[in-house]
Amino acid sequence: MARELLGIEWDVPRVLLVALVAATLLGVLVAASTSSAAFGLYNPGWEGTSELRTVADEAGTETTVARNVSEYRGAGDGTVAVVLAPDRSYSERDLAAIRGFLARGGTLVVAEDVGAGGNELLGGVGATARVNGTLLRDERHNYRSPAMPVARNVTDNETLTRGVERLTLNYGSVVEPGDANATVLVRSSGFAYLDTNGNEALDDTERLASRPVATVERVGQGRVVVVSDPSVFINTMLERSGNRRFARNLVASEDRLLLDFSHTADLPPLSLALVTVRNAPLLQTAVGFLAVGLVGAWGAGLFGRLGSAVGRLRRKRPSDAPPVTEAALVAYLREQHPEWDESRIRRIAQGISTERGEGGADD
Repeated sequence: MARELLGIEWDVPRVLLVALVAATLLGVLVAASTSSAAFGLYNPGWEGTSELRTVADEAGTETTVARNVSEYRGAGDGTVAVVLAPDRSYSERDLAAIRGFLARGGTLVVAEDVGAGGNELLGGVGATARVNGTLLRDERHNYRSPAMPVARNVTDNETLTRGVERLTLNYGSVVEPGDANATVLVRSSGFAYLDTNGNEALDDTERLASRPVATVERVGQGRVVVVSDPSVFINTMLERSGNRRFARNLVASEDRLLLDFSHTADLPPLSLALVTVRNAPLLQTAVGFLAVGLVGAWGAGLFGRLGSAVGRLRRKRPSDAPPVTEAALVAYLREQHPEWDESRIRRIAQGISTERGEGGADD
C-alpha cells in the first residue's frame, strides 16, 4: 500500500530503490574518504597511520597535512615535520625548501626501513645518518616474532625519549649515524643481528650486537631525527606502549606538526579535496557561497512541498464537504422525532440551514 509524503507516492519498490541508492552513495563516500595505502594517514586499517593524527590531537599540537613541499616555506622553529617511507624522488627545488626549513630551526623526522626514498631525502638535506635497509632480527627480545625486535636500550633525552622504555619494530632495519656528534636515541638489545642473506636465521657471518634504531643530529639550526622503521607509527604498532609515547614525544616536541605526504601514496579523492580547500582561503569562500546556495535551493523546494501537502490536507477536511440540503434535514428530523409536528420540523431545519450558511458550527 502506497503512502504519500511531501507530494511523493511511496510504495515498496520506490522505498527499496531509495534504500539501494543511499547504500551505494554511502559506500562511494567511504571509499572516497579512506585509503588502503601502507602508512596512509587516511587508512584506518592496521597498516595505516590514521591514529597518528589522534596522538597529535591528544597532545594539543596543531596539525597540517602537506601535499606539497611548499608547506615548508616560512616554517621553521616551532614546527616538526614527519615523513614516512617516501616513495618518490625529491627534486632539487623540493630539497631546497626542506633545507630552508631546517636552517630556520625546524625538526625533521624521517622514518624509513628498506626503501631508498628516506636516504635520498637525508642526503639531500645534509643529514649524515642513513638507514641500512637490512632486516633486523632479535631471537631473545621480541614481540611475537624475531622480526619484531624490542629495542630496550633508550638514551635519556628530555623531549624525545622522556617516558619511553622501549620501541617495538615490525620488520625494521637499523640506523647508521654518520656524524660523530649524532645522538643515538634508541638501540636494539645485544642479541639482535642483521639478516644479511634473508634466511631468517643467525649464520656464522652475522654477529650479535646492540645497534641504533633511532638517532638525532643537528643540521643547520634545526635537527633531523631518523627512525629505522616507519611501522613504529602505524595504527597496530602504536598499541605498543613505548611506540605511542615515542610518537607523542615527537609530534609534541614543537607547537605545530607537519605531516608530509608530498612524496608518498596519493590521498583518497574526498580527503584530497578537503586538504585542498583547507589550504586555499579563496576556494573556501567559493565553496561556502555554493553551499549556502544549495542549502537555500533545497530549503525552498522542501518548504514548497510542505506547503502543497498542507494545502491538499486542507482541501480534504470534512468542513469542505458539500452542504446538507434543507429537505434532507427535514427528512432526518422527521425520522428522528416522529412526535414533532410538521411546522416545528421545518422551522428547526430552516434554522440549521441558515446557521450553516452563515459559517456556524455543525451540530
